[in-house]
Amino acid sequence: MNGLLKFITCGSVDDGKSTLIGHILYDSKLLYADQEKALILDSKVGSRGGEIDYSLLLDGLMAEREQGITIDVAYRYFNTNHRSFIVADTPGHEEYTRNMAVGASFAQLAIILVDAEQGVLVQTRRHSRICSLMGIQHYVFAVNKMDLVLYSQERFNQIKENILALAKELSLKNIKIIPVSATQGDNVTKKSQNMDWYQEEILLTFLENVDVSETADSQNFYMPVQRVCRPNHSFRGFQGQIESGNIKVGQKLTTLPSNEKAIVESILIGDKNAEEAIQGQAVTIQLDKEVDVSRGCVLTNNEKLPIQKNVRTTILWMDDEPLRAGRDFLLKLGTKMIPAIVKNIEYKIDVNTGEHLPIDTVTKNEIIHCELEFAEKIVVDEFQKNKTLGELILIDRISHMTSACGVVEHVEMQNEKPYFEKDDLIANGYIFEEFYFDLENAFLSKEKSRDRTYHAGDRVPTKGDSFNYPDYFDIISVEASTAILIRNAKIADIIKLEEYNYDGLPILDERGFALNINTIAQLQEFLHDYKKLEEDNKIAFVNKWSKFETYRKIVCHENFWII
Repeated sequence: MNGLLKFITCGSVDDGKSTLIGHILYDSKLLYADQEKALILDSKVGSRGGEIDYSLLLDGLMAEREQGITIDVAYRYFNTNHRSFIVADTPGHEEYTRNMAVGASFAQLAIILVDAEQGVLVQTRRHSRICSLMGIQHYVFAVNKMDLVLYSQERFNQIKENILALAKELSLKNIKIIPVSATQGDNVTKKSQNMDWYQEEILLTFLENVDVSETADSQNFYMPVQRVCRPNHSFRGFQGQIESGNIKVGQKLTTLPSNEKAIVESILIGDKNAEEAIQGQAVTIQLDKEVDVSRGCVLTNNEKLPIQKNVRTTILWMDDEPLRAGRDFLLKLGTKMIPAIVKNIEYKIDVNTGEHLPIDTVTKNEIIHCELEFAEKIVVDEFQKNKTLGELILIDRISHMTSACGVVEHVEMQNEKPYFEKDDLIANGYIFEEFYFDLENAFLSKEKSRDRTYHAGDRVPTKGDSFNYPDYFDIISVEASTAILIRNAKIADIIKLEEYNYDGLPILDERGFALNINTIAQLQEFLHDYKKLEEDNKIAFVNKWSKFETYRKIVCHENFWII
């Protein structure tokens, strides 16, 4: 056996994707007797004049059978004597592109069908781009319906040239082009007598033998943490799937983004102890000391993995609602879920020509290049370097529907400009940035202010659309251990928090929230609460000490999406 192969079928509407897979299942004797009888009976009332309609094995929805097209993603599991397979039969219609993208996200290989009569179409190009976007490395272009062009070698060679040109344009790797007839079975599960000019592997033989294994870099281990397991007070294990490399007991690891070092004390695979584990295994790792790690953090032996908050991405927009710059989402990357904003839409990619076109508003099924900013720095890398740390989805914060999927093309490595700075004291925040509300779509947008850093002596804005601060107040950033003293709307000084003396002025945090501190005793209690703060009670801490509406408000503005 050559191991499991996960593959996807895609192409334009009515290219024969479902028929192709149905024929493999039927010819390979992979159906139960009652399934075969049901297929024959259903075919008699179908559109094939009583001939077996192999697509019925996969088109299970009533709407699919009525329209003769695939809508949902149909998964099938089957085995031959040489291999096990999972196939995702995906829709070809542009309206269901998001369903096709879901199928592509799991696959190791893509079978892209091309109609021998029509040749390479826009949907062929779209699906090829999406498969490439999803990181698929192996492709079979099945030139289908060769029976309708009288098994013409000349026609096949014409289409082959167009496919090779498309593959070069998209930098597709590991290309195989096979002439087939899904309805007649030519070159699907048996050698065609009608195309003796084709002497290479038939489709099923190729699928049974193709090597889709990825070379693992044993020197580069990383595992995104899915869950922290604490069954009792003496055990704390970090659970997840190893995405790269291998791990052994006694090995030194780095926790990111906290950048702490620890030794692997034990490894559990299921409930069994193991001395080592490899890529693809789900494990529980126990370290030799307490470290700051929660869901979304990464265990690795590669200290150079980027920890940043600004990336450039290519995404497929899948929402019915148009996308404009400035809209915010929940971003899922690896095991991390974090708020993110679309800072800038750079261009859209023409699916037919590959041309980069300027665009302000993105509509459904368009592929774009855009800049994202996360709410905080996380472990993120380019998709081509580390797949799991470079693939993402954007989730609508109201409906919780998946709005887009995509990959990280570039991580912005330059240091972010601090909000406040004096010598070695640096504090960030967004106290002078506006909050706008979109009435139509019911979501909040934070307007990005000019990239600048405030220093001692600088005048600060105390009034805006969504904030109204006094001319005299103090800002405390407990995370940066820094205090900023505002006097007469100017920064009088930036000092260490340990040097700060409360003198009765209002105290705000770096976001512009009023802190419930009116006495020295309350200040000391606030600092004490922060010192014992843990990740799971951070919200309770903020709710206890912070108040938004004292100096801030949320306003509606027609240009809320502009950043």
